[in-house]
Amino acid sequence: MQVLTEEEIIGDQKRNLNPHCWVANYADYLFTYAFSRINDEERARDLVQDTFLAALEKLDNFEGRSTERTWLTAILKYKVIDVYRSRASRTPNGSEKEVHDGSQQNFFDSVHGNWNQEYWPKEIGIEEPSTLITKEFNHILQQCMKKLPALWISVFTMKHIDEEVTSVICTELKLTPSNFWVIIHRTKVNLRACLQKNWI
Repeated sequence: MQVLTEEEIIGDQKRNLNPHCWVANYADYLFTYAFSRINDEERARDLVQDTFLAALEKLDNFEGRSTERTWLTAILKYKVIDVYRSRASRTPNGSEKEVHDGSQQNFFDSVHGNWNQEYWPKEIGIEEPSTLITKEFNHILQQCMKKLPALWISVFTMKHIDEEVTSVICTELKLTPSNFWVIIHRTKVNLRACLQKNWI
């Protein structure tokens, strides 16, 4: 059995690029990736088309160190970050105020830094998820996220869906670390309140 060198593997991946099959092979996956992050079907479709066009323009830059799908996903990821950045730049500074689903609530014990007992997190009901329950939960989560300011959604998505490091998020969205942590905290509190009202 012949073992290929790294250079031969990279060369094979570069030669095997096939733009004619991109739509059939990757459009659905890329659409799902984009939609799960920006929650806008039309914009997600546009981003997938933009990704294919950008990839065609950059064919010569493909180094073959990843698969076609990974390369296309990386291009799409930067386009999604551009959407986040655009949304964040249109968000006035004052929009970081509390957005509670219901009345103002004192969730935390300021002395001990823990949840107040009446606000202890409840089980959400997806601890042992079935496909149907997960789909329903994700739909409600998306509806809850729509109630948040665009900047909060961008920060939360980059942190908890894309698993970006804090420094990258702060750089991309032009936030200070303290602003980042305030936004993440407020987003979680508001999402939790919305989920407990609409799911549990």
